[in-house]
Amino acid sequence: MKRQYLSLITILISSIIINAQVSVSKIFSNNMVLQRNTPIPVWGTAKPNEKIEVHFDKQIKKTSADKNGKWMIRLDNETAGGPFELIIKGKNTIQIKNVLVGEVWICAGQSNMEWSVVQSNDTKKEIASANNPMIRHIKIDKEINSLPQRDVNSANGWQVCDSTTVGNFTAAGYFFAKNIYSELKIPIGLINTSWGGTNIETWISRNGYESSGEFLEMIAGMPKISLDSLSKFKVKTFEMRIEKIQGEKINAANANNFKEAAYHDSNWPELNQPGLWEQQSLGELDGIVWLRKSFVIPTGDSKKQAILELSTIDDYDDTYVNGIKIGSTSQWDAFRKYTIPAGILNESTNTIAIRVTDTGGGGGIYGDPANLRLIIDNTIIPLNGIWKFQVESIKKTNNENSFPSLCYNAMINPLIPFAFKGVLWYQGESNARRSFQYRIAFSLMINDWRQKWNQGDFPFYYMQLASFIAGGNSNDGCGWAELREAQTMALSLPNTGMVVTTDLVTNPRDIHPTNKQDVGKRLAALAFNNVYNKPMVCCGPMYKSMEIKGNQIIVSFDDIGSGLYTPDKYGYIKGFEIAGEDQVFHYATAYIKDNKIILSSNEVDTPIAVHYSWIGDATESNLFNKEGYPAVPFRTDQWKTVTKEEKYKI
Repeated sequence: MKRQYLSLITILISSIIINAQVSVSKIFSNNMVLQRNTPIPVWGTAKPNEKIEVHFDKQIKKTSADKNGKWMIRLDNETAGGPFELIIKGKNTIQIKNVLVGEVWICAGQSNMEWSVVQSNDTKKEIASANNPMIRHIKIDKEINSLPQRDVNSANGWQVCDSTTVGNFTAAGYFFAKNIYSELKIPIGLINTSWGGTNIETWISRNGYESSGEFLEMIAGMPKISLDSLSKFKVKTFEMRIEKIQGEKINAANANNFKEAAYHDSNWPELNQPGLWEQQSLGELDGIVWLRKSFVIPTGDSKKQAILELSTIDDYDDTYVNGIKIGSTSQWDAFRKYTIPAGILNESTNTIAIRVTDTGGGGGIYGDPANLRLIIDNTIIPLNGIWKFQVESIKKTNNENSFPSLCYNAMINPLIPFAFKGVLWYQGESNARRSFQYRIAFSLMINDWRQKWNQGDFPFYYMQLASFIAGGNSNDGCGWAELREAQTMALSLPNTGMVVTTDLVTNPRDIHPTNKQDVGKRLAALAFNNVYNKPMVCCGPMYKSMEIKGNQIIVSFDDIGSGLYTPDKYGYIKGFEIAGEDQVFHYATAYIKDNKIILSSNEVDTPIAVHYSWIGDATESNLFNKEGYPAVPFRTDQWKTVTKEEKYKI
């Protein structure tokens, strides 16, 4: 019986091979852009040993599929132009139309790269004016895999830029492409392979980790098992961590009682709200979490109607007051404002219970603390601060994109060896709790990708973390600032460039700045200066050295352009702090003299260290060069590195 079964399998496999048609990787589709001035790889599958012809422009290349049915050719260099047809011939023929040759950039990272044009500033204006068929975009499907894949899963294909398509383009990538095209007037292609909420570890290959002493032990513990098994493994790992925090097992059956006012939550752990729980003790978790808070209202107000404002909640909420459901919302960025009917509130203690469902990334109440409140007539009762929490359940899904290498396997490896000019990277928010280790992880990823593509040290440009109220400061330590520092350190790698974005934020409580226009403009300046032979100032002042003179510190900078500048009409420069041997930082008086910054403080007689923008929300920092580029955040000490012991664990 076993022999018959194996024979049947052999027949089926043989039938599939015999009937196999020539195919090409899904990255090759109508409306695509190919990279100019370099050999162009084209690859796919066919019947073993089948002869393949590839026609493009005036070129004809021939090859044969190998014994496993894989084939690849490299077209000769092409100059910018088109449209052309890419034709692949075997037993069947594939015809790919409207192909351009120009500059191709890979746009990768988490939600700020995924952030679309329709979500950005001046949406209507940008969409209405987007009629540029020379800009093309493809969004790679969000997929994970436990093994490196040969092809992407995307069936969306390349899209031509116009008012019906541009809304879904990566905004950072689109505004970069728009600026590049305005000068070069050649086709620009964007490969958008991004996924909100992902950490950097999922974008690094397994053998990349195996070359790193920092991560060798970690990756050795990563089982080579199916995604279903990985999901179960992850859920079990999360359960153990959460149960340790809660001091008891996760009990979904008991969760129905969590909304009741009389439920005793005194043993529940605590977190601050508003504030995404992924940046607090609860950590990385997708699932259902209950939040509870008690409050007292003024005497005589219990019979009145009240308004409950809960800012915004990631992602869904069901909200109860004293056990009565008063509202629910299923949109992560919608402002929650619920009416509490008269008669629900008590004269004594009242309890709010919120069942929060987080489907991915973030999690919890976020936004302005002033928007977390109860309003009765003219009385405002603040609700920000400490809340109790309890996990009802952990999301059980195959989208375990926080595991090492899974996004790399499904969303990067299939793109290799596609020819492109460079990478635009926007990620780091999900690694802020492990900022110190990001120093290693970020450089590891850049080197890993360069080694895999084997096309040299291609340009790798990235956005530094924007201003965000993430907690911490110079004296307590700040993980968000340490992540920016780790990003700055990656500039030591060849052919890298960084865009500082601390000044581009209007709402530092939103982790997604909507001004992606200036992000794209600054990215383009890096490319113009470093790639496209158009010299220009493309970055802001960077710390060079300091000199101590009595109670002053004099700071010198590189990259000052035509000079240091502050937009403050009185010349007041904000964002600097200094400290003496006691390691206590104080705000510094700062002014520009001879293109240097002179610092002092009445609180520090003998200063020895400087911080600039060493805080999550650095929107008040206002040192620029005259070309408008903000100074790079920095510190001159290593005193309080609060994330040094935080390591990536499976």
